[in-house]
Amino acid sequence: MATRAPFLSQPYGAYYHRDVPEEDAELTHVGPGTPCGEYLRRFWQPVALSKDVQELPRRVRLLGEDLVVFRDKSGRVGCLELHCPHRGTSLEFGLVEEKGIRCCYHAWLIGVDGRILDTPGEPADSTLQDRLCHGAYPTHEYQGMIFAYMGPPDKRPAFPILDTYNQPGCRMVPLIQHFYPCNWLQIQENVMDPAHLEFLHTITGSHFPEELRMHSVLDWMESPSGMICIATRRVDENIWVRINEYIPPNARQFPSGGPSARQVHVHRARSTHFTVPVDDHNTMFMGFVRLREGQPEPQGPGFGQTADRPYEERQRVPGDYDAQTSIHWGLSRHGLEHLATTDRGIIMLRNIVRRGIKAVQNGQDPEHVSWDEGRTIPTYSNHTVIPVPRAPTLEAEEQLLRETGRQVAEGYLKDHVSLVEHLP
Repeated sequence: MATRAPFLSQPYGAYYHRDVPEEDAELTHVGPGTPCGEYLRRFWQPVALSKDVQELPRRVRLLGEDLVVFRDKSGRVGCLELHCPHRGTSLEFGLVEEKGIRCCYHAWLIGVDGRILDTPGEPADSTLQDRLCHGAYPTHEYQGMIFAYMGPPDKRPAFPILDTYNQPGCRMVPLIQHFYPCNWLQIQENVMDPAHLEFLHTITGSHFPEELRMHSVLDWMESPSGMICIATRRVDENIWVRINEYIPPNARQFPSGGPSARQVHVHRARSTHFTVPVDDHNTMFMGFVRLREGQPEPQGPGFGQTADRPYEERQRVPGDYDAQTSIHWGLSRHGLEHLATTDRGIIMLRNIVRRGIKAVQNGQDPEHVSWDEGRTIPTYSNHTVIPVPRAPTLEAEEQLLRETGRQVAEGYLKDHVSLVEHLP
């Protein structure tokens, strides 16, 4: 296969464009031993919702590995390799006990840490259970979600606590899981691609507010927690600065809801999404939403985020799901892309991931890993609406928007403080 398709410069030239480049394996392959897979394994990854792991084990697939997650009757959560170490029966059919899970086939009992606690078919003097362990990963349960650490045991980081997790007057609610049949990266990149709002979400029938579909001036910069995208718009006599955030390796925050962009305010991100690779070709969405008391919980992923609508309707009014899953057969071929001005954020995001991969390959710790237990990590996603008079010309207005957006963002990054929040 070619590494990059030729740059076509003639009409009807598809004959010269038939060789499909290979995918960018460094960034897209996530299985054990792959460059990106080993990078992602240095961070805590969401694996299941607490409510789904109660009386019965739950089979899951994460980073190309088949696992079982269970809660023993003492309340501890385990994340084990799926197949029993005795003869390979799936532990999704295991029997949950006070301490561990017992294989249904020959009744071996395995603890949450992988220790073999009982081998009933063995002789009384057998030392097998003292010598053998089953593959297990550490877990951490937080606010209704179960996380697993799948990296080297001696490199286990602290569980990261973002400053958006504990907002006064709000409760954390885990989001409904849903799945995309495509690679994780092309979904994660969406948060650094606000230009699509002015095109994909302006199609007649899209369920997006008018203010969000207005023309914006775009900028990007790295932040202490990853990187941010700044989209700055004119709304009447106000300037609206909307900041999306990428938190490596695979989390994202963006503002949603809140007061109108015609009101002066600062409004924090309400959602934290994790783009969790199931394998190279499938991705799981999990995350948190923060709600005021009395606010109803979301009942689904939202318009255009799944394939639930009829196919013809999705063709007429496509959403994020349709745009992202259809990229190059579900696994992006970067050699077929022709990146343009609005893709600067995509390039920056990929470079951050590549830096993390290279650090791991060089025996170093990647950036953005949290080592301090209990430390709150500052984040920067927000709406900021401020009154600013219009500039006299279109060119001057464009420059004013760019400068205002950057000044607002740089102010937040410089102070490294949690943003003031005004809620409706």
